[in-house]
Order: sequence, then C-alpha cells, then structure tokens
Amino acid sequence: MASLKELKDRIKSVKSTQKITKAKQMVAAAKLRKAQAAAESARPYAERLASVMSSLASKVSGDSAPLLLRGTGSDKKHLLVVVNTDKGLCGGLNSNIVKEAKAQARKLLAEGKDVTFYLVGKKGRAPIKRDYEDRIKDHFDTSAVKNIGFEEAEAIADELVGKFEAGEFDVAHLVYPIFKSALAQDPTTVQLLPVPPPKKAEASDAAVEYEPDEEEILEDLLPRYVKTQLFGALLEREASEQGASMTAMDNATRNAGELIDKLTIQYNRSRQAAITTELIEIIAGAEAL
Repeated sequence: MASLKELKDRIKSVKSTQKITKAKQMVAAAKLRKAQAAAESARPYAERLASVMSSLASKVSGDSAPLLLRGTGSDKKHLLVVVNTDKGLCGGLNSNIVKEAKAQARKLLAEGKDVTFYLVGKKGRAPIKRDYEDRIKDHFDTSAVKNIGFEEAEAIADELVGKFEAGEFDVAHLVYPIFKSALAQDPTTVQLLPVPPPKKAEASDAAVEYEPDEEEILEDLLPRYVKTQLFGALLEREASEQGASMTAMDNATRNAGELIDKLTIQYNRSRQAAITTELIEIIAGAEAL
C-alpha cells in the first residue's frame, strides 16, 4: 500500500495535470470559434466555384478539355494526399484520418493499383510510415505556420499539379476531416485530380456565352478549384483539431477530477487507519503501565 506521502504527492501531481488540461481546453474553445467560422465561411465559396466549373465543364469534352479535367487517360498510379494535424492531444482525430487513408490504400492495392502518399501535417507520418514507408513520396510541413492561409494551399496545389502534369500519378485522392461539431469530425476521401466531371449541370433558362471560350476559362479555373479544395481541407482540419482537442481536454479534466476524488478517499482512509493504529498503541501502552 502506498504511504501517505506518496498519495499526497500523487494527488498534487494530478491536480497540476488537471490545471494544464483545463487551460488547454479553454484555449481550444477560444480558437474553435474562429476556426469553425473560417471553415463554414469557405464552404459556400467552394460550392459556388464547383457550380460554375460544372457549367463550364459540361460544354467541353474529349481532347479539347484541359488536362486537369480529362486526366492522363489512365488510372494505374494513385496518390493519397492525407491531411493530418501538426499537434497532438486531440483525441482520436489523427488516428481516424490515418485509418481512412490506410483503408483507401488497401482497397486500391487490392484492385492492382500503384499507391503512393503525399502527407500534410506531422502527426500522420509515423503510423503511415510503419506500414507504407516505401510508398511515402513527399510531404508538406505546416508546423511552422502560425495561421494557415491560402498561401499554404496554393503551394501544395502547385506542387501536386506539377507532379500530375509530369505524369508522376494518374489520380489524386484527398483524405481529410470534415468538421461537424466539437464531438464529431468525420474523415472523408474525395478525388482531387483529375477534377471530377460534373454529375449534372445546373439547368438554366438563360443562354450563356463565354468570353474567352470555355476551354481557356477552365485552364485558369481548374487550378484555382484545386487550390480551393485544399484550402477548404486545411480549414476543416484546423476546426476539427480545435474541436477534438477541446473535447479530449474536457474528458481529461473530468477524469483527473475523478482520480483526485479516489486518491483523496484512499488518502483519508490510510490516514484514519494510521491514527487508529497510533491510538491503539497509546492505549495499550497506558494499560501496560
């Protein structure tokens, strides 16, 4: 059985930990409001851009379509762009993203595809490296960036588009978390390159003429669409990280409180037992006299 001093020191240590987790919970809650607002504000823009692109893409086909839309004509080489966080202490967020990425990799490999990884964020590297070390081709470090912005998404997009045009892969999939609430951040996989063709163009009674022509507009619009998709994924990651961190730290704070209560009860019982033993020894000594 632990001594009274050991129990007292442990209670003190858990209380210090509880103060840290409570502080991190409050910081994450404050950051979550801003990150959530940014992620939600970007969604309508991305949806509208996709709508405009769908209208344009429905008017071009075959060899006249830009490379980012028509693709390389093959789907043998697949690239998984996995967006993880740079910091820990956010529950199972990163493990869920890695699990989704590995599931997609296993599925593609079972179909006979060649799979490689492009990793964004530090926390997903080690678990993916354990199973697919030889398939990690490159990564993008965002740990030194204080506030994630469009510049980082633009840099990633430019690099991926360059690799795509060079024929290093045929299809790129984006794996990232979608923020729903502080309790739910769902990992999802979407095709990034070539840009998926529209399932159905929006119906319109107006006759639209484009100047310059559709192909020329798409040449400029498609890279911007890829950048917007990546920017949205980074914003969703930031919101998901803060939400998951707030929930994890809240759970840790409550668990620390429960442990403190248990240790306090154990300390009081041990103290009472020690006092009772001392009283019995005193009474026995007095009776012996």
